[in-house]
Amino acid sequence: GLLPAITFVFSRNGCDAAVHQCLMSGLRPSTTGVYGNRQPLRFSEAGRDAVTLPQHFRAGGYLTTGSGKVYHGKFSDPMSWDSYDPSPFAQTHPGPRPPRTPLNGMAGMGNVDWGTLDVADGEMGDYKSVTYCLEQLQQGHDRPFFLTCGFTTTHLTWYAPRNYAELYDPDTIVLPEVIEGDLEDVPEGVRNRVNWRVHQRILEEDRWGDALAAYLACMSFVDAQVGRLLEGLENSAYARNTIVALWADHGWHLGEKRHWKKSTLWEEATRVPLLISAPGLPAGRCETPVGLIDVYPTLATLCGLPERPELEGQSLVPLLEDPDRAWERPAVTTHGRGNHAVRSCRWRYIRYRDGSEELYDHSRDEMEWTNIADDPACAAVKQELSRWLPETNAPDSEAVVWPDDAEKYRARMEAMMQST
Repeated sequence: GLLPAITFVFSRNGCDAAVHQCLMSGLRPSTTGVYGNRQPLRFSEAGRDAVTLPQHFRAGGYLTTGSGKVYHGKFSDPMSWDSYDPSPFAQTHPGPRPPRTPLNGMAGMGNVDWGTLDVADGEMGDYKSVTYCLEQLQQGHDRPFFLTCGFTTTHLTWYAPRNYAELYDPDTIVLPEVIEGDLEDVPEGVRNRVNWRVHQRILEEDRWGDALAAYLACMSFVDAQVGRLLEGLENSAYARNTIVALWADHGWHLGEKRHWKKSTLWEEATRVPLLISAPGLPAGRCETPVGLIDVYPTLATLCGLPERPELEGQSLVPLLEDPDRAWERPAVTTHGRGNHAVRSCRWRYIRYRDGSEELYDHSRDEMEWTNIADDPACAAVKQELSRWLPETNAPDSEAVVWPDDAEKYRARMEAMMQST
C-alpha cells in the first residue's frame, strides 16, 4: 500500500515571528523569549536546540520539503528541511510589484497600501509555491512526506490580480461595526497602541470599502491557490492517506475598535481558522477554543510519531474524534513579554505586564465592546482564568536587525547544520 503522507497548508494573513516559532517548536513565547519579529528561534537559549515540527517528522523517516513563507520573514530554519523551494534560506518566490507606490495614493500610510495588478495568476509568488507542491504530489516517493505551502498575498501590502479585484464592489461591502466610546474602558496603554490615525485617515478619505475590497480580493486569490493544491492532492496517488491541515498565524483588524493590522490581544487579532482533515476521522465543526501550539502534538499523534515531553501544547485528536467533548484547557495567547490573553468558550481574559486587565463575556458581547474586568461579580471568573497564565515570562531573546545581521544569521544557521 501507499506510505502515510501529510500535506501541510499554511495560510497567512499577516506575519508574526512569535506565532511561527511557537507553533513550529511547540514551545510558548514565555518559555523561549521569542516575542517579536526580530527574534529568531535559534538565537533563543531555550530554542537553540529545539526539535521543530518538521525536524520531528524528518527524524521519523519523513521527507520534509515545501515552498512559501512558513517561518517568519528572513528567519528560515534550514535544518528543518531535506529541501525547500526556492531554497532553505529563501522561502518565498518574488512576485510582481506595482508600477508605483503607494498604489492607493495615500502617502504616509506605511505598508497600508492596496490596489490591482494587471498580471496573470502565474506571476504571483504564491502561485509558484503551489506549483512546486503540486510537482511533489505528482512524484512517486519512497517514504512518507511532510509538505508545507505558505501564502503571503494576504499580507500587507494587498496587491491582487485584476480578475480577483473585480469580484468585489467597495460600495456594497458591509463594513465592520464600530461604536462610540468603545476604547474608553480599556487600559490607557492599550488605547495608545491602537492605529487610530490610520483608521481616521481611511475614514476621512472614504476608503474603508476600498481597503476591504482589496483584502477580500487577496483572500480570494489565496483561496484559489488552496483549491489548486487540494485538487492536485485529489488527483494524486496520495488522496486517501493524506492529512491536510490549514491555519492562519493570527487574526486581523480591519477597522474594528478603530484599529488596523494585528498586535492586539483582542478576538479579531487572535482568532484564526484551523482546519484538519485526516483519514478515518469524522467531519465536524468544533467550537472549543484551542491554540496553534496544539498543532505540533496533534500531527505527531495522528502520524504515530513518538511523544515529545517538552511540548507545551496538547494533542487535539480527542476533539477531532468528538468535537463536542468536554475540554477544560482554554487557548492562551501571548503578545510581548508579560502580556497574555486566556480564551475559554465563554470568556476572554487579558492581563498585561503592568497588571491592567480586560474581561469580555462572549455569551453577551462577542464584539468585545464592554470591558467588565472591574466588576466585582467577575472576580471568581478572573481567578479561574488566571490560573492558565504562564507562570514564568522568559527575558527577551537576542534580536536580529535585518539586513544588517543577515550574514550573522546565515553563518549561525550553517554552523548549527554542520554540528548536527
